[in-house]
This record gives sequence, C-alpha cells and structure tokens, in this order.
Amino acid sequence: MRTPLSSQPAPALASRRKFLRFLAGSPLLAPIASRLLLSDGGDAEVRAADTVAMIEQAIASPEAALNVFEFEAAAKAKLPPAHWGYLSTGVEDDATLRANRTAFSKYHLRPRRLIDVRKIDQSTRLFGLDVKTPILLAPVGSQKAFHDDGETAVARAAREQRHQMILSTQTTTSVEDVNAAHGSPVWYQLYPTSSWEVTKGLIKRVQAAGCPVVMVTVDQLSFRSTETFQRIRRTDDRDCAECHSPRVFGRHKPMYQGLNTAGVTSNLFAGLTWEFVDRLRKETTLKIVLKGIVTREDAQLSVEHGVDGLLVSNHGGRAEESGWGTLDSLPEVVEAVAGKIPVLIDGGIRRGTDVFKALALGARAVCIGRPYVWGLSAFGQAGVEKVLNLLRLELEFAMKHAGTRSLQEITRSCVG
Repeated sequence: MRTPLSSQPAPALASRRKFLRFLAGSPLLAPIASRLLLSDGGDAEVRAADTVAMIEQAIASPEAALNVFEFEAAAKAKLPPAHWGYLSTGVEDDATLRANRTAFSKYHLRPRRLIDVRKIDQSTRLFGLDVKTPILLAPVGSQKAFHDDGETAVARAAREQRHQMILSTQTTTSVEDVNAAHGSPVWYQLYPTSSWEVTKGLIKRVQAAGCPVVMVTVDQLSFRSTETFQRIRRTDDRDCAECHSPRVFGRHKPMYQGLNTAGVTSNLFAGLTWEFVDRLRKETTLKIVLKGIVTREDAQLSVEHGVDGLLVSNHGGRAEESGWGTLDSLPEVVEAVAGKIPVLIDGGIRRGTDVFKALALGARAVCIGRPYVWGLSAFGQAGVEKVLNLLRLELEFAMKHAGTRSLQEITRSCVG
C-alpha cells in the first residue's frame, strides 16, 4: 500500500509537492496536481499516484519515450518559463484546451477478429496529392523559440518520417529554406491581416515556392486572454527585449520581409468575412482550406464559396473559450459538406487511437501541434521523429485490432 502524502517524511513531502507544482504548469495535468495539492493525503493521492509516477522522471533521450506524453515533461525541463507558458496555454480557464483532449474519451474502438491484417496501408490522397500518412504537422509559429533549429529541424524530421508539414505565417524560417529541408513543398498557413496587399504578397511568394495548399486561419480575430501563459510568464526573469520589442509588426518574421507592412499592427483581423474568401479564390490557384470551421452552418457556406477543404480547429484551445472539443464538432461538419470536400481535424490528438477515432468519425486526416513541438523542444529533429514514429505505430496497432487494412476501411462502424 502506498504511503499517504500526509504520512510521508517532510523531505519527501516537500519533494512531492514541488513536483505537483511542476504538473500544475501543464493545463492538461493541472487538475490532477490541484487535487493532490489540496488533499490531506488519502484517496486522492492513491488514485493519481500511478499517473504521477509515470511522468515523474523526464526522459533523457527520444529512444526512451514510450508515448508522446513523455515528451511534455522533457520539453518543460528544457524551455524558459515564458516559452513553456506560451506553448501550453489555452485561454481563460483552459476549458476548451481540456475539452479537445477529453472529447476522445467519449468514443471507444470496436475490435474485429479473424481478419488478415499483416499488411497495413496508412496512405491517402488529399487535394490531388499522395500522402503517406494521415498525420500532418500543424502550423506552429516561432519554432526557434523552442529549439535553435526551429522549423528546419521539423521539416527534416517530416521528410525522414514522410509526413506532410504545414508552415505558419509566423515562421522563424523562410518558406524557401523549409521547403529545401523538407525535400518537397510544404503547405502554407495564412494569417489574413487588414492589408490585402500584404496578403497578396504572401500568397505570391508561397505560390512561387511551389506550395500547393494554403490554409486560411479564420478562428483568430482578436487578441486572447491567455491566462495560463501570463501566469507562467511572471516566473520568467529573463530580459526578453531583444525578441519582443520594439513592437514593430513582422520585424523578426521572414515571411513579411520585403512587404509593405506599414499600418499593419497584428496578424489578427476582426474584419474578416466571406468576401475575403471569394477574393482569395480569384487571386490564387492554390487549394484553399479554411482552418477553424466548427459548425454545420459555416461548413455549408464554405462549400458554397468554393473552398477546397476544411480543418475543424479551435486553434488548439487558444481561440474562443467555447468549452467545445473539436472532435465534438467534427460529425456535424462532415455531415454538412456531404463528401463534397475533405475535412481535417486538429486539437487534443495524443495517441494513435485518437487518430483512428477522428478518421472513423469522418476526418480524412489529422493535424498535430503540441506533441511534435514537445519533441522539438526536448531533442530537436530526433525528438520530432520519435513523436511521429510513435503515433504512426499506435495507429497501426489500432487499425489491426479494428480489422482495417487501409484508411478507406475505417468507417463510423469502427467506433462506438
């Protein structure tokens, strides 16, 4: 039997409490930490002891990781507090951030038996392109804040593991250099600004670089109340002036170099409407995917306005505080488009079984963000590669147990 917290020697108790405060820095683990810190020791500590023990020691190498969760503690140990806070935050109470994750627990796999599953095919076709796996790397900005090699390390990892990468407008490495590291053109995420000329400049550049798909972020219209980030940032005593001031838009972002950004103060634009989508459709031959659609009404309008695909997303719980997980939104979006355009999803995906559930509910592919950035933060390219390898392996296991030999065989009947 475990020794309750209140019965442990003072040094052990202090050590345990220090670790629980470490857990509190993660929005996903904070509820466990809070319960334990408030507990006198009894049942709460016993119920969560195995979870605590599992992650109490940060892994020392990518090879040591049993799952992607173990990269979270390793990343936190490497990053400055403010950078960790930015990566881990949601908005307000982090309810939507948690909902993204817990939504997956509402479904279970329905195993099938006596099917030959010796050969598993995870490839699919998206926007006229062949992709080897349905696990894509979501756009994450400022990756050099997490590792010196930033987007270049991620691109090399994606190339080695044969994953499609989506590059953020807020990248700290140019699209040309990322394409070179990836070995083929990446997809590009667009933050519309108040300047159409800036938008045209960005589109012209990525089209010239060979990027075939542009993902337009439509769920970030204004600044956010990132309370977890602000709370953790208070503990960071570094001088961040070199990176963050003076606050000149685009000063450190290579994609804005050469563009006239005078008068633009932010990559967020509250004036975004369907007229912008129509205008963009006329401006470019790139495939247009709207990133941030979560309702049937907007899904139907997307089809009417001629977009090529949708990404069900709430910006990783960093946009509105709806308390609504993206997996909860997925079925109505899939139903609304009625197979006319592919639907992708991001948010809370941490296991191969999560990928499987999303595919079974109608997603054609999934995008991951925080997991690969944990790997990048902790171990650079090798960390990203291991995260991708683990997720693909877990998806393979799930497909075999469900008797599904290809992604086309993963249907709604595969989950309950």
